[in-house]
This record gives sequence, C-alpha cells and structure tokens, in this order.
Amino acid sequence: MDVVHERCAGVDISKGDVKVCIRVPGAGRRRRREVRTFSTMTNDLLAMRDWLLAERVTVVGMEATGAYWKPVFYLLEQDMDCWLLNARHMKAVPGRKTDVKDAEWIAELVEHGLVRPSFVPPEPIRHLRDLTRYRTEIVRERTREIQRLEKFLEDAGIKLSVVVSDLMGKSARAMLEALIAGERDPHVLAELALGSMRGKRPLLTEALTGRFTAHHAFLTRAMLDRIDACVAMEQRLSSQIDQQVRPFRRQLDLIATIPGASGRAAEVILAEIGADPSRFPTAADLASWAGMCPGNNQSGATNKPGRTRHGDPWLKAVLGQIAVSAARTKGTYLSARYRRIASRRGKKRALVAVGHSVLIAVWIMLSRDIAYHDLGAEHFVERLNPHAKARQTRRLIDQLHQLGYQVTVHPAQAA
Repeated sequence: MDVVHERCAGVDISKGDVKVCIRVPGAGRRRRREVRTFSTMTNDLLAMRDWLLAERVTVVGMEATGAYWKPVFYLLEQDMDCWLLNARHMKAVPGRKTDVKDAEWIAELVEHGLVRPSFVPPEPIRHLRDLTRYRTEIVRERTREIQRLEKFLEDAGIKLSVVVSDLMGKSARAMLEALIAGERDPHVLAELALGSMRGKRPLLTEALTGRFTAHHAFLTRAMLDRIDACVAMEQRLSSQIDQQVRPFRRQLDLIATIPGASGRAAEVILAEIGADPSRFPTAADLASWAGMCPGNNQSGATNKPGRTRHGDPWLKAVLGQIAVSAARTKGTYLSARYRRIASRRGKKRALVAVGHSVLIAVWIMLSRDIAYHDLGAEHFVERLNPHAKARQTRRLIDQLHQLGYQVTVHPAQAA
C-alpha cells in the first residue's frame, strides 16, 4: 500500500500509561518502527512530545478511550496534527491482543491513510461544551429528585401531584414547607393555595389527607434542599455560559430563528458542532456524524431497515426537544413535515426526521451566515405536480365518501 504520511505515530492510551509506536523512513526503502512506553503523568507526556518532535512526526493517531485521550491530545495538538480515531473503525481487524500491537496497528492505519480523524472542537468550544453538558446533567438530576420526591409523598399518602401540575410551583412548595414545619390539618394546608389553585381547595384537602410523619418531614426537607442546590448550580452555570458565548452571539441568534429552538437549545447546538461548520464538508456529513440519519443496510436489490447510529447523544437530545416544540407550532414547514411523516411512519420517526431537517438548516445557516427561512406549511402541497395533485384530490374525496358525504369539487377562484 502507498505511504500517505511519511512520519506518523500511533498511541494506545490507558489510565496509567501510553504505548507510542512511530513509523518513519529508515535505511534504504525500509520503514523504521519503534515503540516506547510513557506514563500518563505530565512530565512523561512532555518527554513523549519531545521524542515525537525529535523524530519529526507530523501526524499522531490515538484511539478515543473514555476521557484518557484528552490530556495526550491537548498536549500534542499545538505541535503536530492529532487524529482522534473512532474505535469502531479499527476493531474489525483481528490479531491485536496487546497494547503494543494496538499502537502499532494505529500507526500503520495512519501511515496508509486508512482512517479519518474524528471531530475535536477548538478550545473555546470545548470549554463551552463542558459547561452545557454539566448543566444538562444538573437539570436531569433536579428532575430525578423531583420524581423521587413525588414517589416518596405517595408513601405518606399525600396525593399532591394528582391535583397540581408542578410539584415545585409556589402553591405546592408552600404546602410542602408547612408539612415539614409540622402542620397536619389538610384544610389549613389547602388554604395556602394561590391564584387559580384556590378553586381546587376541596380537592387539595382530600389530597393532603395522609400520614405525614417526622420521618417523611426529614427526607422531604433533604430532597427539597437538593432540588434547591440543583437550581442554584444551574443558574451559576448559565451565568458562566452567557460569558462564554459572547464571541458567538451572531451564531446563537441565527440558530434561535428556527421554530422551536430556544436560546438554551442554541447554546447546546453551538457547543456540540462549533461555530464553524466547514469541519463537515456537507450538511449530510454533519447529520451522519450526529446520528440523525438512518443507516444503510442494502443487500443486492433489497434495502433493509437501517438504524440510526449512536452519534452525539447530547446533540441528539436537544434536536429531539426542538423537534417536539417545532411539531406543535402553527403554519410552519417543520410542523407540516412532522404531520406528513407521522401519519405514515409514526411519531418517533417523524421526530427524528424533523430533527434531521433542523440540523441541515443549522449547517446551511452557519455556512452562509443567513437566518432561517421558513418554507411554510403549504410547501408540500405547492410542489406537487398536476398528476400528484389529482391523486391527492381523489384520495381526500374518497375519505369524505367513506364518512357518508357527497361532495363536488370546484377550482378556487383566483384572487
């Protein structure tokens, strides 16, 4: 095979050490190969970098191993071209049984150009990504704690969640605080309702009748404190994120023009794909990397169902949230696309398709620096040719006939 990179290295990374194999020109036409082992301590990693620089290595490939690749990658990226490689692209080849052989195999794949590097964003985007991902985890933890509290109140016979929609709302929170303080009279507790909740006082009296003991008060207090701590941490992270995204305000404003995309969703998208979409040659490449398109599974003339790949779970989650919100909008292209696909393929596939459309739009908007242009809910009807329009007309008339109606169709008068 042809040699694509004359001086390259492969790195197998574990928690305690790294195995580094270099492949450089040797005597005559032969290639020289050398393997060394370094610990993952910073001083040893610096010695590894000096050795690679002395050998004039230009490309270093390493397998994505948990979080252990990060200190190696970040240390080397300023001095040479670092490639983070997908483990799935290399595991299919048999015969690799040791870390040394792993490093040798990675170096050989890089040498012949048989692998492609994964996307690693620049440092400012990496910092933003750390913040948005941690905020997402905090929000999920708060949600889990609220669900835990709801189930714990069932143990005390308190059915507050049956009456109120938000267990952390002002009325519900005041009732829980009163229960913790020692108030047990359900009529007194129901009087703490505010606003429209006051109309539900008789039902609240029934829901607050239970056996709430000192044990329940202690654990309820602990759960509420943890929920409050999550809220405080979420606000703290959001404040830091606001400072981090100031250089990318233009990109955030563009993403926020998509129906269903909130400012927080735009921050997550920016943190996951970066401000410069040119790293992905086409919008289809970005959708494939994110796992927002179906896989290919063709055998001969048969096209079998192809599942979406795992992709970026953080990006897929926020695209799913945007798809749900966009599907509920009125008179938009995304809502029309959702209804069109949901009627044939189901709601889940429709949400993935809408999320795919959103991601394609993001790539185009960031590449061309343009705001979102909605095609409108009538886009799918307007693009039909005369034969397709006639076919759809017959189908709709048949449905009305099945419902017992007789209809006569006349062309609409032009305005």
